[in-house]
Amino acid sequence: MTGARMTLVGRDTVIAALDTALAECAEGGARIVLAEGATGCGKSALADVAAERARAAGALVLTAVAAPEERHVALGVLRQLAHGEAGFALPLPGPASGADGTAGAAPARVEAMQGFCARLRELSAERPVVLVVDDIQHADGASLQYLQYLARHARTAALLTVLTGTPHAEELDPVFTTELMRQPHFTRLRLDRLTPTEVAAALAALRPQAGRGGGVGPASPVGDLHRISGGNPLLLRALVEETGTGRPPAPEVGGPYAQAVTTCLHRTGPTALAAARAAAVLGERSTPERVVRLLGGAAAATRRALAALEAAGLLETGGRADSDGRTDGEDRTDGALFRHPAAPAAVLEDTAPGVRADLHRRAARLLREDGAPATAVAGHLSAASAEPGPGPESEHESGPEAGPGPGPADVEVLLEAAEERLAQGDARVATRLLELALRAAADPHARHGIRLRLAQVAARFDPAAAERRLTALAEAHPGDAPNTEHARLLVGLLCAQGRIGEAAVLDTSGAASGSTTRGSTTPGGPAPSGAAAAFGSDLDTPGAVSERLLQGSRLAEATVAPLAQAVRSLTASDQPDRAVRWSRKLLEEAERADAPGWVSLFGTLHAEALLRLGDLTGAHAQATAALQALPDRTGSAFHCAPTAVLIRACSAMGRFTEASRLADRQLPPRLPASLHGLAYLRARGLHRLAVNQPHAALADFLETGRLMADWGIDRPAHLPWRTDAAGALLLLGETRQAEQLVLDQLAHPDARRPWVRGLSLRLRALTGEPRRRSALLGQAVEELHRSGDRVETARAMADLGRALQHEGSPKGNTMIRNAWNLAKDSEAVALCREILPDAPLTPPVRDRAQTGGQTAAGGARLSGSEQRVATLAAQGLTNREISAKLFLTVSTVEQHLTRVYRKLRITSRGDLPMDLTPVTRTSV
Repeated sequence: MTGARMTLVGRDTVIAALDTALAECAEGGARIVLAEGATGCGKSALADVAAERARAAGALVLTAVAAPEERHVALGVLRQLAHGEAGFALPLPGPASGADGTAGAAPARVEAMQGFCARLRELSAERPVVLVVDDIQHADGASLQYLQYLARHARTAALLTVLTGTPHAEELDPVFTTELMRQPHFTRLRLDRLTPTEVAAALAALRPQAGRGGGVGPASPVGDLHRISGGNPLLLRALVEETGTGRPPAPEVGGPYAQAVTTCLHRTGPTALAAARAAAVLGERSTPERVVRLLGGAAAATRRALAALEAAGLLETGGRADSDGRTDGEDRTDGALFRHPAAPAAVLEDTAPGVRADLHRRAARLLREDGAPATAVAGHLSAASAEPGPGPESEHESGPEAGPGPGPADVEVLLEAAEERLAQGDARVATRLLELALRAAADPHARHGIRLRLAQVAARFDPAAAERRLTALAEAHPGDAPNTEHARLLVGLLCAQGRIGEAAVLDTSGAASGSTTRGSTTPGGPAPSGAAAAFGSDLDTPGAVSERLLQGSRLAEATVAPLAQAVRSLTASDQPDRAVRWSRKLLEEAERADAPGWVSLFGTLHAEALLRLGDLTGAHAQATAALQALPDRTGSAFHCAPTAVLIRACSAMGRFTEASRLADRQLPPRLPASLHGLAYLRARGLHRLAVNQPHAALADFLETGRLMADWGIDRPAHLPWRTDAAGALLLLGETRQAEQLVLDQLAHPDARRPWVRGLSLRLRALTGEPRRRSALLGQAVEELHRSGDRVETARAMADLGRALQHEGSPKGNTMIRNAWNLAKDSEAVALCREILPDAPLTPPVRDRAQTGGQTAAGGARLSGSEQRVATLAAQGLTNREISAKLFLTVSTVEQHLTRVYRKLRITSRGDLPMDLTPVTRTSV
């Protein structure tokens, strides 16, 4: 079955009626048949069949096809009929005959019609004459007059007139149809859309043929094909061509189905095309009533066009509500929807950009009048702004509010829609709506607020873009109004980016940050700004309070800053392992939100927490991933934060070449000063110290301290620049200056924290009297062990071991071996080489399940319990401390150690091997 014949499936009754009319014509009676159907329903195929059957029956067949572009050509259809059959010429009136239908030429026109009718009667006396005119709705007026005349005056001739047309035609003169209906020999036939049964029959007829995909198999999805095509034979044929197999149809924009849709629309008429475009723009909110209002003009013509689209199967109408069950403040009794998304997409693609923009603007106004959700209205405003303004091809006059983009009246709905999109997690669309609102806003105060919101949202995707937006706002902010609502928000955003210095400039009174001054962060120093006080307050937040915030808050634009600060406060607390847990959870949430800026932020916080615990490998991996998540990896102050972690991790792991490459990287000019920059300065200084560049390292540490003092945030719990500088001064032989810096840090309130106190006591021991060195280092080891920092604990243990060796204590060697073991477990290769330069650095045993436990001399292996006990013993813990940590009795610990000594063939703790896997304080 060919494609053309496919459209005749289910037309048996219609063809039978044509055969009957032809038979009656052959017997000498005139007949008129009008076959009506929507566009694509097979009218042209039926006309061809009628002509073919008439020729086969020996009739004289004269055919014509009316076209819209020839509608104004006088007698265009009649001339086709006159010359439709070779050898048979019919008399046609000349120009002087008045056949063009002009007034004043009626006598001449009547004479011409009489001559035409007489000639056809003569021909019908020899054999039946069949006139076939396809798409009669496009025929010119003069030709219609001739056909009307024939209908009235050739009733006794063997003349069959077959006309095809559409019942919803815009152009067809209703007088012509009425005149035909008055004739007793008139028959009207209807070409309806195919039923599912008829679609199945059409597909069954195609099975033997190979289509573009292998043909239609026995499992063809008849239901889907009927639903999408609406039973329109033309659309069905296009779907079969596009699908080609028994798979469910999946039409695409630009494919055969989409092309058939646009073809049907153009052939249905300009009003129907405009109605289809309006329905496509309105989308799920399309109703006949809204299409009429959107187009304006003659409502009756638009409703007739909608009926034509429904009859063609292009639109379906019926009772429905929105997907959420709401009716947008009106009684939604019907809709006007396309049957597949590819159809409206094809319609819009076929529409000129200016027309699309105009329709979207009209749709926005209409939906706003109907009380539709802000997101629906804003969606049309956004779509309109993405198109050029209406041009000469626009089919409708633009209203008074139409223009190149939204106006001041649209700002409120755009802002409301942006917030709704943010609540739904669609920040990219929200950003687009905020940008439109900024373009439309005329009030400077409103524009400033929108810019602040854009800066806040930009951090989700691109910290560099957020920094640029805030920089522009900070530079333009009026200095004489620091306490406005926008000023407080600006200060808060600057603080969230770590730009405490700039925030302090805008917040000299401390009011804008919403915090009160709590006193100097540096003993004897000036009172900090509100921004600095807020920084200190956040740093001092108790861990329980931070965890309650982390447990009760969902990641969003409004919560990202406090959540990040809560993680930072946990990292600086005595339980940095809690920061590891929460930063990992927030990182996963940011990844699910498809927010690369947040991914980088919480990935960096995760890396910093791991680094604080001494997990160098984990910190390196997380910082690398955080950098890779940034759209711009070098253009922001924030990128300094993950880079700082990488520098410190690489230096500690002995990867000095990689660390140097990162530390020597040229920073972009005019990079905003921030806490991230301080972290980078400190990391660079620590690297320079590790590669024996104490002068350069000292400069970085002192600059860090100067900036922290200027900003009023001199907090060793955040950055212990004094002990860093003291370490550089010791290498330079400046012991007295180093000692003073250490004493200053010990006098700071932050020295009550184990980590700060441990770092300070270690340097105090190295700068103070030798006789007190071992005691101070013992305290430092204890404090650092409590803080969870394994690398710094190992460093202090190594110093303690050397001090004990200097005192002649036998514990010195054991302490140094324990320090080496702990540094090796953290993969702190540089520290391992510093402690025991000649010790072998084999990879640490990470997973007992994979290694089978510690291998002893002679091939014996330690059990899991034995290895845990031996590891803690190697770290210097007493039997009672081991029993408390592992929840064993002291007697059980002693028994385990006895078996370990026997298996390893040693006699005391000091002989435990250095490559036992340590049991860490916490699991990260």
